[in-house]
Amino acid sequence: MRLLVTGRDGQVARSLTERAADFPQIDLLTTTRAELDLARPETVAATIAAARPDIVVSAAAYTAVDRAEDEAELAFAINAAGAGAVAAAAAAIGAPVIHLSTDYVFSGGKTEAYDEYDEPDPQGVYGRSKLAGEAAVAAANARHVILRTAWVYSPFGRNFVATMLALARDRDSLRVVADQQGNPTSALDIADAILGVAARLGAGARPDHFGVFHLAGSGDTSWSGFAREIFAASGRHGGPTAEVTDIATQDYPTRATRPANSRLCCDKLERIYGWRSPAWQVSCDRVIARLVAP
Repeated sequence: MRLLVTGRDGQVARSLTERAADFPQIDLLTTTRAELDLARPETVAATIAAARPDIVVSAAAYTAVDRAEDEAELAFAINAAGAGAVAAAAAAIGAPVIHLSTDYVFSGGKTEAYDEYDEPDPQGVYGRSKLAGEAAVAAANARHVILRTAWVYSPFGRNFVATMLALARDRDSLRVVADQQGNPTSALDIADAILGVAARLGAGARPDHFGVFHLAGSGDTSWSGFAREIFAASGRHGGPTAEVTDIATQDYPTRATRPANSRLCCDKLERIYGWRSPAWQVSCDRVIARLVAP
């Protein structure tokens, strides 16, 4: 089975490339922006048609949450129109699409974890562009699996874990937001789930295999709780550590509003696909072991 992944250098694309080695039945292809640029829809259909994949994984996106407030047109071009073009190109060759979305489609005002039946209410441009992308994907390809995830980190590129470790090399203490809750999610776990979903679709899909699903690390915490666990794991592996002081969101203003509650209920994915992410602390430890290795 051939999977085509939009993007090559992002956290999920790189994790998919690594994890695909454990799925010998899957032939994984990635694309560069020069080959497939979501901001230039004319590059999308030709690239996907030429690759002739069995399934398309729509992983590339505009992810600059704060900058999106000033670049709304570009964010929507990539996350909405571009995502729709990918889904349409997949449909044109009879392929399902697995599309990555975000917790930012929700307002964060709910007290419990969000499930797939909660009404989206994005508070910023990034979240609105991703919600528009979900609608575009669903409209363009009936055989869609939309996976909403949150607080993504990995051994690759820039992310919260890498930032905390880098800061701890120069500082003894850090102030981290404590009043936002979410599920830290390893991109390696996201990759495993995507490959499992793809394998199941390739073996024969049922109608309930398509739709919107939540995919996030098991368990939740605050950003400051996440930071403390990062430093505890780093210390166990001989890496840098720092003391963490809790602060409020208002003490760390950002251009875009972050959801106070990003927690995602992932029961539907487990029920339909038999997949549940490991405890987030376990996945975090595995990533940090790689990042601080000599």
